[in-house]
Amino acid sequence: MNRAEAPAGLPDILVPFVTLSYPTDAPAHPDAFPTSKFFSIGLLDGCLIVTCIAVMAILRDVTRVFLMEPFAKWYLTRLFMHESESKKATTNGHSNGHANGYPAEKKNGAPPSALSKRKDRIIHRSVLRFAEQSWSLVYYTVQFAYGLYVHFNLPTAPFNLVRLWEGYPHFPLAGPVKFYYLTQTAFYLHQILILHAEARRKDHYQMLSHHVITIALMVASYFYNFTRVGCLLMVLMDTCDIFLPLAKMLRYLKFPTLCDIMFGVFLLSWLITRHILFILVIVSTFVDVPKVLPYAWIPEEGVWFTRQVYIAFVSMLVSLQVLQVLWFAEIAKIAWLVITGQGADDTRSEDEDEPSQPHTSEEEAPATPTMKKRRR
Repeated sequence: MNRAEAPAGLPDILVPFVTLSYPTDAPAHPDAFPTSKFFSIGLLDGCLIVTCIAVMAILRDVTRVFLMEPFAKWYLTRLFMHESESKKATTNGHSNGHANGYPAEKKNGAPPSALSKRKDRIIHRSVLRFAEQSWSLVYYTVQFAYGLYVHFNLPTAPFNLVRLWEGYPHFPLAGPVKFYYLTQTAFYLHQILILHAEARRKDHYQMLSHHVITIALMVASYFYNFTRVGCLLMVLMDTCDIFLPLAKMLRYLKFPTLCDIMFGVFLLSWLITRHILFILVIVSTFVDVPKVLPYAWIPEEGVWFTRQVYIAFVSMLVSLQVLQVLWFAEIAKIAWLVITGQGADDTRSEDEDEPSQPHTSEEEAPATPTMKKRRR
């Protein structure tokens, strides 16, 4: 318990929910965050995770309902009204209200009132999806920046991965590292709750498997004191997750060119971070760990490294990479459809639960390909 950091008058039972638990003495010669407070780890850390999940749920709803939904509704309503006015002006230019030999009220195969209802439905769904993606963009941007701060203050280097393992066990934890781990764990647990609360998508079980494996890796690396490699992997996985929601948001706001550019950035960042750099970490785990770390089980010194632990870590890393390869294959298919001008549909779209309808107006036709969201 961290009574010293808790607000005055807060009951002891609530202290673990608002502070980092298990404060301890700093190492004699810390190699990272020398001015930070240091902490041990334990089950009370789960209390702060619960608080973080609750705060994320509130922030997600506040961001969606009070900021992004009003903005998207205002913008799209103005956009559709402007398009409608332009079409009216064009229609009025034809004699007797005829356009191309057909009565104006029959244009697009539907009377104006039905077309208006379709526009309202399109706006409503675009607003909801835009708002959902906005929270992902906000979270990943903030957490990616914080992850970079943590990573660059650790004595590691992206292309000298043996330093991830030197100095093991990496214990006790500096406050920023511990907070980073707990908030990331809370986010992935929160994502599992959202995954079951929202309409089930086609890759529901793939996403669920990804989240479960990621949480298992984070918790295991946390309690087995392999936090430096964990920090690097979390930064790598968060990088491309900034660009995908941004691309989707641009699509919902009808910016197809910017959406395609951002999708290209997402594709490139995914390839670099989730395959090239991620595979380098796996290779380092295979090659460097056996050279640097002897198998030992000395709990009183924070050493929890046996052959079984090693095999479990490698298996989870490889499993994640297999999932990411499968997803990248789907992303590459979408990219090919974009390049060849065939267009692409979001295979995780909520549309799959609704009857398909023909595109009867420009507003209903997909402005640009949609991409599958990867959560990592």
